[in-house]
Amino acid sequence: NTANFEFPLYTKDGRPVEVLLNATPRIDSSGKLVGVVGVGQDITEKKQAEVQLTRVAADLRKLIDTANAPIFGIDTQGRVNEWNDKAAEITKWSKGEVMGHELVAKFISPDYRDSVSRVLDNALNGQETANFEFP
Repeated sequence: NTANFEFPLYTKDGRPVEVLLNATPRIDSSGKLVGVVGVGQDITEKKQAEVQLTRVAADLRKLIDTANAPIFGIDTQGRVNEWNDKAAEITKWSKGEVMGHELVAKFISPDYRDSVSRVLDNALNGQETANFEFP
């Protein structure tokens, strides 16, 4: 049985170092437990990067949620996976009401479904559409 455990290890000068410890039981030839072999890895930079990434994600989430423009996202199947507060305000559809539903089929008027589908398909294929307006 091998176990992994993350914990702070303190240096002689009191500086914390984040460590990932891999501990494996050490068994002798008769099958008796005689100790543990531990292998540590300094993961301080990785943990710091994770903290920074979490901060950036929170900042982006706040930016999306408070933007003064409607922002939505869809997955590769065309289902809504993002719907900010301004999109909800303008459309009167709450985030909970739209999440997971097909954007074009449910929320776009029939007259514009083909055009909007093309724009979204192009975006899903890495092509940009500079501006597209529809009522």
